[in-house]
Amino acid sequence: MPDLRAFLLEKIMYQLSFSLQEFLSEYWQKKPVIIKDGFENFQDPVTPEELAGLTLENDVDSRFISNANNEWKAEHGPLSEELYETLGETNWSIIVQAANHWHKGAAELFKPFKQMPNWLFDDIMISYSVPHGGVGPHIDQYDVFIIQGQGKRHWRVGDIGEYQEEHRHSALKQITGFEPIIDQILEPGDILYIPPGFPHDGYALEPSMSYSAGFRSPKEQELISNFADFIIENEKGDVHYHNPELSTQSHGSEITTRSFEDLKAMMLSAMSDEQTLKQFMGEYLSNSRHHLNIIPDSEKWTTEELLNYLHSGQALIKVAGVRSFYHEVESCEENMTLFIDGESYVFPLKMKNDVITLCEANEVTLNNIEQLLLDPHSVANLLQLVNIGYFYAE
Repeated sequence: MPDLRAFLLEKIMYQLSFSLQEFLSEYWQKKPVIIKDGFENFQDPVTPEELAGLTLENDVDSRFISNANNEWKAEHGPLSEELYETLGETNWSIIVQAANHWHKGAAELFKPFKQMPNWLFDDIMISYSVPHGGVGPHIDQYDVFIIQGQGKRHWRVGDIGEYQEEHRHSALKQITGFEPIIDQILEPGDILYIPPGFPHDGYALEPSMSYSAGFRSPKEQELISNFADFIIENEKGDVHYHNPELSTQSHGSEITTRSFEDLKAMMLSAMSDEQTLKQFMGEYLSNSRHHLNIIPDSEKWTTEELLNYLHSGQALIKVAGVRSFYHEVESCEENMTLFIDGESYVFPLKMKNDVITLCEANEVTLNNIEQLLLDPHSVANLLQLVNIGYFYAE
């Protein structure tokens, strides 16, 4: 018998009740805000039972947090069924990171935010809390839209400032407290936006679901560190400092201005090569920080099988959560690059619309990549993406 709930969820169209452009202009990385009825007639895409089921899986990043009698406990998944049999009716929460990688309904929650740069998006985190359940006051360094599902949750948000850390548990980064600038109760469909650095604390007033769409900006040190790794892995810049005009100097222990400038120029040269930087940025930003639900297939597709499958009218389904991007390209360029999960694939620029489809569509059919299928090199790229597992048969 078909799953009626799954069928109904596929028909849900999550739409924001406000202008995303106006929101970005007024609030993005500026100040927190509660948007009442940010999603009108909001329906939970996940049940508490489904979320609990995900916490039992090995590859799913999950946590259990309790604060009964003001004693904080935290446990990373996979959780056990025995744990659930011992729980009371208050003071605990379960959390699943990257739920959009594992649940189709959860992935739908990102669609209303797709007009934002997708490379900033991290994941959809879902939490289920019983009354008084929460994670305590803390500060995050990413932008988050917290969407209230079933139930009610009390949220307090403070202003940016210096706050003292409190170590109640090694797995929890909490602070001692803050004076709230927002102190409200969220109901189904309400959205709380919190920029990086603003302290916040939320706890359930009744059994409730919360959905957090997180956007994470890369840090400068992350970019520099990962770029250095990229240079080494790709064997770029493998040259020594060279100065055939070397001369004696009064003090051998001195690093002369000339030497400093030469060495600096070597480093800046690596950072100024646009093609190298574009490849690094594409691969780095498309790399997922979370597991993907890729099921290895022992039997690899052949080109003939792939083409026959698509020509039969069937669709390739994209694995939920896989990150795929392309750089803005100029018409004078001959090729463009698809970056997917940390790897790069070159396509002729005339395939641009088809490449965008590979990046943005959840399903790929003959109709939306027909041009791509006429080019053997592009077909070979698609075949590799299918055999890796980024796309799979209906």
